[in-house]
Amino acid sequence: MSFSVEHGSRLALVGPNGVGKTTLLRIILGEETPSEGKVTRAKRLRIGYLPQEVSFESEETLWEICLAAFDSLRKQEAALTRLEAQMAQGEDAALLARYGALQDAFERAGGYTYETKIRRVLTGLGFAEADFSMPLSRLSGGQRTRAFLARLLLDSPDVLLLDEPTNHLDIAAVEWLEGYLAQWEGAALLVSHDRYFLDKVASGILEMSAGGIEFYRGNYSAYLRQRQERWARREEVFAAEKERLLREAAYIRKNIAGQNVSQARGKLRRLSRIVQAMEQLGVEAVLNESWSRVSAKVSIKVSDLSPDEVESRIRSLRLPQHRPPPLALHLHSKARSGELVLRTKNLLVGYEGRPLFRAPDIELHRLECAALIGPNGAGKTTFLKTIFGELPPLEGEVSLGASLHIGYFAQAHEGLDPKRTLIEEIQAAAPQMLEASARQYLARYLFRGDDAYKRVASLSGGERGRLALAKLALQDTNFLLLDEPTNHLDVPSQEVLESVLDSYKGTILLVSHDRYLIDALATQIWEISPSDAALRVFKGTYSEMRAARDAARRDAEAESAAAKRNENRKSRRDPSKKEERRRLARLQEVENQIAALESRLAELGKALESPPEDAAAVRALGEEYAEVQSKMDALLEAWEELAG
Repeated sequence: MSFSVEHGSRLALVGPNGVGKTTLLRIILGEETPSEGKVTRAKRLRIGYLPQEVSFESEETLWEICLAAFDSLRKQEAALTRLEAQMAQGEDAALLARYGALQDAFERAGGYTYETKIRRVLTGLGFAEADFSMPLSRLSGGQRTRAFLARLLLDSPDVLLLDEPTNHLDIAAVEWLEGYLAQWEGAALLVSHDRYFLDKVASGILEMSAGGIEFYRGNYSAYLRQRQERWARREEVFAAEKERLLREAAYIRKNIAGQNVSQARGKLRRLSRIVQAMEQLGVEAVLNESWSRVSAKVSIKVSDLSPDEVESRIRSLRLPQHRPPPLALHLHSKARSGELVLRTKNLLVGYEGRPLFRAPDIELHRLECAALIGPNGAGKTTFLKTIFGELPPLEGEVSLGASLHIGYFAQAHEGLDPKRTLIEEIQAAAPQMLEASARQYLARYLFRGDDAYKRVASLSGGERGRLALAKLALQDTNFLLLDEPTNHLDVPSQEVLESVLDSYKGTILLVSHDRYLIDALATQIWEISPSDAALRVFKGTYSEMRAARDAARRDAEAESAAAKRNENRKSRRDPSKKEERRRLARLQEVENQIAALESRLAELGKALESPPEDAAAVRALGEEYAEVQSKMDALLEAWEELAG
């Protein structure tokens, strides 16, 4: 691969798990060396790197760790304090000039705002004020990762390398990070499975595959469109080229023993080179290069190929599939449920002595998809368990509809037995399935060969997710409860899951941080707000909810700003003068209206002087003249009152 990272760019690396995205970041950072080629970095380039697994140990508090990012500013601040103490002892022009220059540099570098910046970053990443004084050793693993990210952002490197930065962030924190990176002055190279995040942040996509790397301009949605267009274009070019080669092969077979034998042999020699070049270098390499460059790269034995061999090998040419085979996921929904799938009444969710939130009376109907969102620990999984009947409600009731066949995908994959092999797990869900069939079925979920005999305990998070989906697909369901189904899935697998759920002929209740999936599927949003311990329902998509919320915030800000301006005016102006300005403004408005009416009366008068032949038109002109005259009389009375 060959690519560059420009100043100010936001490039996202996408591709299947295991293709080498993290390895590439480490090569750019200098922690690993490439097998071939080199990485060139600008002089004095400062790179900040957030790995997937952060090892961050310190006895300092969260605030002290972040404060260390501004050591140079704090030294300037200390120097200013010393100069102030010296100036207090007596006037000194040189000292004053030195102080002024240092203060100006300090202010331009953000010396008077760095504490505000620290507070803004920590709050944005989900830390409470009480956490600021907490030693790092007392923070959880997820909090330490967020603390590391906060310090990284405050360090303001030239280039940010972020490997799955949204893994330990709730939706509010991810949205804050999106806004922060939008204003980031440096460059960023991102690895993320969060497609909505990439839509908001990325200005370019680098798609990695076994065949190399391809660049697409724009965000993730633009990349999907361009990728489809690019693949279709390649298929067209390849199909046309293959057809042309087959026509030449047919000509060779027809003329190799005829009158045009010399021409046929020449074509055979050239066709042999092209076919062998495609086999050695790849079809795309030959299609995209000039023939002179291709010939220089390939050692060809022309005499090895006969006309029949050439034709046979042309027919066997295929465009390479750089992307790995996708999940062959299918969710069945044969039995039809009742129209009403779920209803709650006076529901209070939580545990004995620890209520979490109260829900309004909600309904979910057949074929709808509701997305349950909220910060970590708000009670989303608890709500699912309450719906599922694993946990009783503290108050109220949950009613499930008729003829429901429920499928439950648990976030922690509790339904998987760690002692079983993958084949045993599949056969436990489908006892009638023989071992050979179970192996074929597992291959559709990318478990091939000896993978089928692995123990569940040895699987990675992504592999467990795929196995749980494989078991879910064996059920005949019409109501799915999905708790973070895209966790640990790579982007291609997420795309497959989204497509399958979109065509699912049942009802879905989805708990997810994957806003791209939520936006694509959800017909209503159920949001848990821990601040007031309530669940709110929004009928519409996630993007519509965000747009409505942003509009409401802008309206509130505008209203607040207007109120503040009015308050300032009140404090500055004399009430009697204010009323006089209003009177004069109204007087001017009335005068303008009178002038407009006078002009219209003049036009109508001229029209009536030479009336049209149509009696109805004459009557209409007369009625309008009387109406305009009446309005002007009323305005003249108002003018006299205001003028008086």
